[in-house]
Amino acid sequence: MKKKLFVLGMATVFSFGLGACGNADKTSSDASEESKVTDSSKKETQTISYLDKEYTIPSKVTNIATASLESMEDAAILGIKPTGVVTVGGEIPEYLAKDLEGAKSIGEKMQPNYETLLEMKPDVIMWSSKSPANVTEQLEKVAPTFPYSHISTNWEDNLRLMASLTGKKDEAEKIINTYNDDATKAKLEIGEKLKDKKVLVVRIRNGSLFLYPEDVYFNPVIYKDLGLTVPEEIKPVKAQEMISLEKFAELDPDYVFLQFSESENAQKPEALKDLENNSIWKSVTAVKDNHVFVNSVDPLAQGGTAWSKTAFLKAATEELAK
Repeated sequence: MKKKLFVLGMATVFSFGLGACGNADKTSSDASEESKVTDSSKKETQTISYLDKEYTIPSKVTNIATASLESMEDAAILGIKPTGVVTVGGEIPEYLAKDLEGAKSIGEKMQPNYETLLEMKPDVIMWSSKSPANVTEQLEKVAPTFPYSHISTNWEDNLRLMASLTGKKDEAEKIINTYNDDATKAKLEIGEKLKDKKVLVVRIRNGSLFLYPEDVYFNPVIYKDLGLTVPEEIKPVKAQEMISLEKFAELDPDYVFLQFSESENAQKPEALKDLENNSIWKSVTAVKDNHVFVNSVDPLAQGGTAWSKTAFLKAATEELAK
């Protein structure tokens, strides 16, 4: 009975939502490390600098709990096998399942399990900057916890952090350099062609349409890396923002990248079909010109990671070059 009460008590700590994308610390800094020895336990530790904050962690990291999809994506692209991962509907998301096969579930992405983490005894926990501060504080009682940034412009810092913990620095730099080279080539190919076109990334969640700030989700690939014009309507957006279909139709984009996941629309599973059959939607220029690209990458891809950016850049380049 005591154990059950403990579990129920801790469950309240994790009753929160990660859906809203707020602003996070956008200061960039390379992940660096410095070994030292604690006086009390004589256990070797190292200090990691990440986004201008220092974290003291074990000198050798072998047991990593990737408690966010962002960190799971970075682990996958670096070929790292974390001990723990979060699941969606009880399963590792399909697009990451092969790379992260064998990792233990530490709960759903919305509700990581505190008791499981205690039993796992991870060296570090890769959490999410979208999380409320009080949840991060609770996780820090289990192991050193990094609030892994969800801001897309911090993707290099994220990847270098993961790489510095796991001896994958060379691999990380290769991924970063390859992406930047590919983006430069793509910008030359389509940047001039589409400079006067309005391109939007839209996500269907809970049956509604959502837009994102220009530095969040896949938007930096479109507006920064490919050099396309940021629509005036996107500039004031500060966080994930719902928009009515009528207002969206007024924006009248020329190209739309539309992301839809059944897991994010459990209460309205027909949302995509209903949208596509709506006369207002059909009036949009992108729809009339067959320039709407549904799930050009996996709909659960987080957008602001090396994995997401690499996959989306390839898909966007192919679609926009047609």
